[in-house]
Amino acid sequence: MAPTPPLPEYTAEFQFLKLSYPSPGVMHVELNRYWREFEAAFSRISLDSTVRAIVLSSALPKLFCGGVDLSFLQSLNHNTDAGRSGLLIRQMTTEFQHAVSAPERCPYPVIAATHGKVIGLGVDILAACDIRWTAEDAVFSIKEAAVGLAADVGSLARLPKIVGNSSLLFELALTARDFSAQEAKDLGLVSNIVEGGRDEVVGAALGLASRIAQLSPLAALGTKRFLLHAREHSTQSTLEYEATWNMGVLQGPDMVQTATAAIQKKGKVDYAPLAPWLKPITKL
Repeated sequence: MAPTPPLPEYTAEFQFLKLSYPSPGVMHVELNRYWREFEAAFSRISLDSTVRAIVLSSALPKLFCGGVDLSFLQSLNHNTDAGRSGLLIRQMTTEFQHAVSAPERCPYPVIAATHGKVIGLGVDILAACDIRWTAEDAVFSIKEAAVGLAADVGSLARLPKIVGNSSLLFELALTARDFSAQEAKDLGLVSNIVEGGRDEVVGAALGLASRIAQLSPLAALGTKRFLLHAREHSTQSTLEYEATWNMGVLQGPDMVQTATAAIQKKGKVDYAPLAPWLKPITKL
């Protein structure tokens, strides 16, 4: 693989997110405060053909995400008629939903590395990521019921499809109680618990991302799309989708290069970027 390129200009435009290239093909996105920058960053990264995998973590030492600001919830009470107030609430909700869904829409695999408190909105974001690892010190909470609402930004829509323990999910969502990293794994919310805290789980996730980044980007992109499609569609529909996708993608050189390298015992293959002609837009 080619050396890690310099950071694109767009990475300097975000005030509440830190974007970096820790290794070739791996983009590290660190949350500092959740704003619309989250969606904008993933939109930019999606057009960056040097990226192969993404690690999403928090820059804060004891917190992954603390949930929605309660003052924001208070702002939903408007001195207007019910119809107009309802439309405004719906608009604000759908904007949040679209922003939180950004990791799922991103073509590259997104690995979440959580630590500390993962509360409310943090679980929504986590559910939209493809691979979810956590530090052993993490404490999770589907907190919305405790502040007077049913979660509507992503967790209750995605969790029933990605976790394996329905009874525990209902318990956690209805009580809004804290639950540990081990319970998160029992639920199926995370697949790996890393000993230690933030540094350890981020380091492990970056290592996983680097491994993914060494594989064919066409294969990684297709695998993510196939898995997401299968989650929402029938088996037959997904089989047809896969056949249609691969009838074009398999004409690329990646599979032949991989086979040739294996036969000749060359090791790593220097795959071409997905779309070198695509350039991220330069202004918000």
